[in-house]
Amino acid sequence: MTEVDTKKSQGSTVSRGRYFVSTLVVMGLGWAIAAANTGISYLAVGTDVIPIITGLIGCFAFAILLAFLHNAVWLAVVSLLPAIFVLVGSVQIAPEAALDVRGVRESVRITADSADEDGSNSHRFTLIGPEGKLDEPLTYDGNNPEWEVGDRLDVISDPEGVVPMEAAADVDPAGQIGALAMGLVGWTGITLLAGRRGFVRRRAGHRFTLGDLV
Repeated sequence: MTEVDTKKSQGSTVSRGRYFVSTLVVMGLGWAIAAANTGISYLAVGTDVIPIITGLIGCFAFAILLAFLHNAVWLAVVSLLPAIFVLVGSVQIAPEAALDVRGVRESVRITADSADEDGSNSHRFTLIGPEGKLDEPLTYDGNNPEWEVGDRLDVISDPEGVVPMEAAADVDPAGQIGALAMGLVGWTGITLLAGRRGFVRRRAGHRFTLGDLV
């Protein structure tokens, strides 16, 4: 029997039903990863680094599962785009929901920026409200912040001091839920495609190994 005949013989043993179940399992794991990371974000609200790390691990684990389901790499790479929405949404829902529910809204004026003094990219904006200077600054890490000294804006602060203050315009838990939903829709579509393409590739005798990832 030739090598081609051997591959066809091996491929013919691939069960369509079992592969469909495998596709559903991978899809369910993707949804579970998103749900678990959202739960971690709520449990560790105020400490974004924890859900960011667990979210990154979950997103890469899902990409590896997709690679084996697809029996190739490229759809796993494509899945990293909706993974960004899953990661951002699952991490930001909890703190923004906390500010939306219990936050105190104030109209303030920016009177100073720490970056003007130390030249760093870590901006700590000093704020003056109706009752005087606020104890908590508005923070921004990076270049070209959207605010500058003299600007007036509305901010929302956490009376419990757990979640950092944010500009009121940036507090949008519904938008984060939408981002998470968009990411999950993307993952779902990619998983279904990976299942279909993976079944066809395995029936044709193609075999994917861990070495194909590097």
